[in-house]
Amino acid sequence: MTAATQSRVSADHGGHPALQLLVPVDAETFAREHWSRRPLVTTAADLPGGVADLFDEDAVDELVSRRGLRAPFLRVARDGRTLGDREFTQGGGVGAAVADQVSDDKLLRLFGEGSTIVLQGLHRTWGPLIDFTQQLAEELGHPVQANAYVTPGQSTGFSDHYDVHDVFVLQVAGEKRWRLRRPVHASPLRDEPWTEHRAAVEEAGRAEPELEFTLSPGDVLYLPRGWIHSATALGGVSTHLTLGVHVWTRRHLADELVRLALESASRDERVRASLDVTPAGFDRQSLGADIDLVRESLIRELRSIDPGAVVDALETRVRGAQRPAPVRPLAQLAAADTLAPATGLRLRPHVDARLVPDPQGSVTLRSRLGDRAVEPLDVGTFVALVGGGVLRADMVGLELARQLMREGLLVVADDA
Repeated sequence: MTAATQSRVSADHGGHPALQLLVPVDAETFAREHWSRRPLVTTAADLPGGVADLFDEDAVDELVSRRGLRAPFLRVARDGRTLGDREFTQGGGVGAAVADQVSDDKLLRLFGEGSTIVLQGLHRTWGPLIDFTQQLAEELGHPVQANAYVTPGQSTGFSDHYDVHDVFVLQVAGEKRWRLRRPVHASPLRDEPWTEHRAAVEEAGRAEPELEFTLSPGDVLYLPRGWIHSATALGGVSTHLTLGVHVWTRRHLADELVRLALESASRDERVRASLDVTPAGFDRQSLGADIDLVRESLIRELRSIDPGAVVDALETRVRGAQRPAPVRPLAQLAAADTLAPATGLRLRPHVDARLVPDPQGSVTLRSRLGDRAVEPLDVGTFVALVGGGVLRADMVGLELARQLMREGLLVVADDA
């Protein structure tokens, strides 16, 4: 993939929202009929195109041979097991003596012997996917990661299993035969891997699949978490990309509710009090009253928590789960130093900024770059920027504009 192609894909995904490159229905229909419920298989002919520009086999060769990748950005699987890092890494040599750099020579041998190459974290290492996954995450409201699986012909990289996140599977090259079976553990959480239900998964894998189909280049599969699946490469080498959606769940709301309730309950001196001296150890009878006191305190605090506090807490986790759009430090500083009054500026994409007033009348800009106090005279400017506006540097104020550029909050608008 050429630098020009990477730049074009990074810019606008061919004029379509990211989700519309992956599914043949509008976002509302997808959310209502498929999201977290049932798979959706789509052929390339039913999509607007552009998926092929995100990643290809040249990108695989580039990443494993010239980028100095280190584990865990790559792993290798064979016959359903994951190989140890030392089986495909080695030192980088003089001037790059890092022991766990990917070895293209070892990969050449392992791949020739039938192993599957898994490129992990492509949302951090491959330009077009950095931009695409950030846009998709913004549209879905859930974090997105990208992995690629390169499988030799007639090989199965991983046996029947389920994932703890939703995935979009994009067939890049070759063909793969997929077999899907209904969940044995619906809506698994991130700490509930398929190995905790190995026997049930293996038993399900012996039954007839619910769906069986072949993905060809440009085809896309949406697979909700928990669905059991396996795939076999047909003919020659098969490469597919998976976009993993790490969904926020009601369990995350429960986590924040309990954390906030515990924080509030701990302000009660009775909850903080020491337990009695117990030479014989704790037993149910001696601790019963203490447990009842703490339980009632927690229940009382749970009922009194403002839902807005839970939303704020979850938003903090959301902001920490992904990064803003990449910024080029040298170019950014040069642009700030030479900023002209007529230059158009906007908030850095995917910085996830919002303005938060407090009862005293001050305003804070909250974003993935942290909190920043907003001066009263600048509130209108920040309202326009947070709303997606493009402002001339002299409208922001040259001194403030340069400061915000150096902080990574403002960037030069693409159409400036």
